[in-house]
Amino acid sequence: MQPDEVLVVDAGFGVAALLTEGVPRFVARVARNFTARRHVRPASKGRGRYAASGERVRPWPRTHKDKTLAATPPEAAAQWVVAGRLIQAQGWNNLVLSTAKPGAPAFRCVVIHDPRDQAPWVLATNLPVSAYALWCLSRDRWPVAQVPLAAKQMLGTHRAFVCGGESRHRLPEWALLAGNVLTYVAATSVAVATGFWDRYCRPTCGRLRRVLLRVDFSELPVPAGPLRKKASVTGHLPTGVGGHRRQKALITLLARGLRQRKAA
Repeated sequence: MQPDEVLVVDAGFGVAALLTEGVPRFVARVARNFTARRHVRPASKGRGRYAASGERVRPWPRTHKDKTLAATPPEAAAQWVVAGRLIQAQGWNNLVLSTAKPGAPAFRCVVIHDPRDQAPWVLATNLPVSAYALWCLSRDRWPVAQVPLAAKQMLGTHRAFVCGGESRHRLPEWALLAGNVLTYVAATSVAVATGFWDRYCRPTCGRLRRVLLRVDFSELPVPAGPLRKKASVTGHLPTGVGGHRRQKALITLLARGLRQRKAA
């Protein structure tokens, strides 16, 4: 990472792994039932043993066994207006993992409420920036993720597996190129509805893929002449009669073995 770069990831990357690997700057979206602990131990109650861990912090309420567990009151709050929408954010500072004890690497947690989204964004970060900056960083991840999404989910390359040294680089390169082409063609073409229920269709790569599935491969226009001559090395292969004798001798040996087995 360069000094001006920030690692922005989704819930597939755990906060524990980011802290263990020592990522200097990260913004990770976590699950809504995410919990953490305070970086300091709670004060002694005058009796009993001292608490080994900090107080548990729950950024978002959850329901467990028909009981509602309330959220922890936030330590900071902010709000801003974007395109007529009022976006609110609550934050908790100086936290550690729920399984860690005071003294472990600390981070922050911010919950962002956008009226356009059904569920809030729960973000974990080690950056000392505002909630608005975290919201902007998290939104910048979606344009970058569009091409891998089109390559893996729309074209099905997530089901392709290779083992060769060159193939491990060639497959993702071709997948990203094909996903980029599919996204560009879909964005510049007329949107085609998937069915009668698709009343507000948009030019997306998923709709274009469904249209291409209805087209037979023989109906696609192919330019005249070869597309590219494959420069394959064939000088070591036998040609002419020598290329057929090997197969004929093998068939003869198999037939002779079958006759001997029947005779025995």
